[in-house]
Amino acid sequence: MKKRLLRLLVLPALLVSPLTGGDLKVGTGIQDVTPRMGVPLDGSISQNGPVQAIHDPLHVRALVFDDGATKVAVAVVDNTVLSGSLIDEAKTLIEKETGIPGSHVIVAATHSHSTPRGLVGLVDDPLFEEYLGSLPRGIADAVSSAVADLRPAAIGWGSVDVPDHVHNRRWFVEESARIPDPFGEEGETVRMNPGKDGLVKPAGPVDPELFLVSVESTDGRPKAVLGNYGLHYVGGTGRGNVSADYFALFADAIADGLGAGDDFLGIMSNGTSGDVNAIDFSKPREKYELFENMERIADDLAAKALPVVEGIEHRSSVEIAATETVLKIPVRKPDAERLAWAKETAVPPNTPLRLTRPQIYAREALALADYPDVADVRIQAIRIGDLGIVGIPCEVFAETGLAIKAAEIFPATIVMELANGYHGYLPTAEQHEWGGYETWPARSASLEVEAEEQIREASLRLLRELAE
Repeated sequence: MKKRLLRLLVLPALLVSPLTGGDLKVGTGIQDVTPRMGVPLDGSISQNGPVQAIHDPLHVRALVFDDGATKVAVAVVDNTVLSGSLIDEAKTLIEKETGIPGSHVIVAATHSHSTPRGLVGLVDDPLFEEYLGSLPRGIADAVSSAVADLRPAAIGWGSVDVPDHVHNRRWFVEESARIPDPFGEEGETVRMNPGKDGLVKPAGPVDPELFLVSVESTDGRPKAVLGNYGLHYVGGTGRGNVSADYFALFADAIADGLGAGDDFLGIMSNGTSGDVNAIDFSKPREKYELFENMERIADDLAAKALPVVEGIEHRSSVEIAATETVLKIPVRKPDAERLAWAKETAVPPNTPLRLTRPQIYAREALALADYPDVADVRIQAIRIGDLGIVGIPCEVFAETGLAIKAAEIFPATIVMELANGYHGYLPTAEQHEWGGYETWPARSASLEVEAEEQIREASLRLLRELAE
């Protein structure tokens, strides 16, 4: 506890220890990737219909860091999730056009739910296919713009805890409030978004840390702020509306607060929030107008971030490095009994009717049956001075992110979920035992029960490799 309190008291201080590094250059890039009207917004589980209105545009926001010997890039995409094949295509373009290898580029989705899902093979629709085809080019263009913008700069970071907006959405519930899973099986003790009746306690922690990486030009003007916060998304956008959610609103609000110029780039990345949302089920549910809650939360986060950013000490000499590994993790494919149930329960593709929960999961079981037996799961880590950044291609639970940070391999660590691909939720083995939506086998939860331990250990291994 004493160590934790100390971190809060010295909040604005730079967390970088002296290193022998080259003179830093940083570039920023942004590219519009807003979909056309009519592009389906459906997910593997959700049934959202087509794009009907653009509330605010979607973007790829990119930062490139160069210490004179090594370049790394971080690109954050306003999208719910992104298939690994789309990101691989983008990285091929990036390496060809900028020379930065794919192993040195983290591409992460924000997880706004008010976008089309960037999943290959999800929907058989020509507008959807056109949209997917545009994403790799948009990602590559944002990174290429950032490389073209590389200029001498200084960097620093700090953080503040903002617990107000993060709540674990998985709850232990009394027996009277338990529901069967989509396959008709009883016995789960945990429910996702359980309502107000029969609550016992949350089934996991949250990570309240709002982490902030600040970049200044050599004349002291703010150039970029990269935030990281473990909040799934906010929503409240209404059916058919496209929005980048609180992620983009924070980027605008921090720019306004700093009085930054038009060349400033704000970015908010998603931390580990697979089991976290903005709803406190222990209290009466508050009602908001469309888009009101996301604006409220973005403004509050920016207000909390502003004194941290203004107090950060920046430096222009840091050491940069990157590494990655690809894990071979089995997929939870349906057995013969589940497959027979799925074939009996599923409805034909493109059925216009709204599907029931069993019909949705029957479709998911059939989709998983066609998956490879083993998934290639790419874990990536970047070092910028004494800051470690980890990218994991899953919806990671808060407890996993907290465990990676608690190892303290670097004085400061960011964990970005939904980076470099998508393999669904990543519950711990214990969370799998408790059950609930995030554990039900589907394209949104495809990896074996022991996957979390393997991914967590791989993340720590990569950080140790960079620290050495």
